[in-house]
Amino acid sequence: MATEPSAIAEQKAEAEEAKPLRADAQRNRDRLVEVAASVFAERGIDASLEEIARRAGVGIGTLYRHFPTREHLVEVVYRREVEALCAAAGELAQKHPSDVALEQWMQRFVDYIATKRGLATSLRILLNTNSTLFSDTSGRVSQALRQLVEAAVADGTIRGDVDASDVLHALSGIYSAPDTPEWRGRSRRLVKLLMDGLRFGAVKTL
Repeated sequence: MATEPSAIAEQKAEAEEAKPLRADAQRNRDRLVEVAASVFAERGIDASLEEIARRAGVGIGTLYRHFPTREHLVEVVYRREVEALCAAAGELAQKHPSDVALEQWMQRFVDYIATKRGLATSLRILLNTNSTLFSDTSGRVSQALRQLVEAAVADGTIRGDVDASDVLHALSGIYSAPDTPEWRGRSRRLVKLLMDGLRFGAVKTL
């Protein structure tokens, strides 16, 4: 049976990724991924690869050299978003009191959800392929949240009866909210309300 064109494209992409990139090519690739995350969050399924290339300041041919298919770009963007969100947990914990770190991380979670919603159609396609995307990233976000919640519980800046899985469930409800122009602002307000509830009745440890 002949190899599908998309499979050939993926094989070429993997071969290219195995080669070290020149500094300018690496900058172009990094810029494309950064811009793509923003465009997918803004435009969702209507996001245009041509617009991503234009905003990144490169030609569409450069985009396709790095990312031969839309799904390949989506996978790289999604991995980047998960890695950035998880890394933020440790960075925020070092800079802020535990409850502030938790709140700021949850606000970043809103941005992560916005990008994920924009990637939804392509993520469903990847789910039906042999991509290791979901096995590689599964559980990492919930673990990052658990660490922040447990730290805040331990020093009494949030209630002692809080379970991280309940907080994640509440945050995940944001994903299913209607995709309206005010969605992001409303989601940020909901995070503040959630934090008010988490702080209510907390007994700070000495």
